[in-house]
Amino acid sequence: MAFPKPFRLLAAFCLALCFFLLFQSFRSAPHIGDKFENPHKADTKDPNFELTGEPDGVLWRADEYAADNPNSPRINATLLSLVRNSELDGMVQAMRDLERTWNHKFNYPWTFFNDVPFTEHFKKRTQEQTKAKCNYEVIPKEHWDVPSWINDALMAESSRMLTEQGTQYANLVSYHKMCRWNSGMFYKHPALANTRYYWRVEPKVHFFCDVDYDIFRYMEDHNKTYGFTINLYDDPRSIPTLWPETEKFLAAHPEYLHENNAMDWVTDSERRPVHNKKANGYSTCHFWSNFEIADMEVWRSRAYEDYFNHLDRAGGFFYERWGDAPVHSIALGLFEDKSKIHW
Repeated sequence: MAFPKPFRLLAAFCLALCFFLLFQSFRSAPHIGDKFENPHKADTKDPNFELTGEPDGVLWRADEYAADNPNSPRINATLLSLVRNSELDGMVQAMRDLERTWNHKFNYPWTFFNDVPFTEHFKKRTQEQTKAKCNYEVIPKEHWDVPSWINDALMAESSRMLTEQGTQYANLVSYHKMCRWNSGMFYKHPALANTRYYWRVEPKVHFFCDVDYDIFRYMEDHNKTYGFTINLYDDPRSIPTLWPETEKFLAAHPEYLHENNAMDWVTDSERRPVHNKKANGYSTCHFWSNFEIADMEVWRSRAYEDYFNHLDRAGGFFYERWGDAPVHSIALGLFEDKSKIHW
């Protein structure tokens, strides 16, 4: 008995589809990196597709790192977060991730900063996430408030213009304050006076990979001053005068330029020529400081302190939207030995 024609067509289509899917399953997978090739430099590889293992050399494992061991191998380092009381849930999520993947083995202390006192609820919830000590600090007003030399009317007009241009967060005074504090104030807090290294942890971030060695010890043993996870390009509309002000500073202090600097990286104009042009000579490529592990002696150096003070007086943290990421990145690229950056 013959089947009606529509059924025969449907059966033929299903058979063809099965053969197609079978063929696809046996094909070699396309190279995932092909569609991410750099249009400016064909031989550039995206490090996100490279396998990452542990670094070479002697690594400190999680022996004798108990939270209550006064003779543990821990060095003077802390996990550091600028966080609001309202961001508690996001902070707890980030803590759980980092404690699970790393800090439950090494028990480095947490240091939380806020421009207002932390609530008892915040303290209770965060301390519950770790066996390590938690410190809760209030930022001094002189470190957080808009400085006296900033013109309020000019700041308001600049904010309006940046917002109209589409510059993100330009209308939030608290964001400008945060960028300035992260750039040149946090390491001056008395609570960090005897601390050298920090790992910056933001609310809502995720940590997926287990790390089985003491990262701070690695930094110290290998004379590394800065570690990061990714480079990004900043919005050039937010920093049009940052590089011109940097050039003024370099003209006044040529002695601060390190002989093994990363000037080529700071001023690269090949990969994003439009960014470089709009930022008046700066590539806008920067270490994404939402994740950074650093030696605070870099920020405490005479070169960086003078540089930050120059930028601070120029007013770009408030008249524009200079972020701590490009400020840190330019300073590291110019004043630090680039071999001490964990590229």
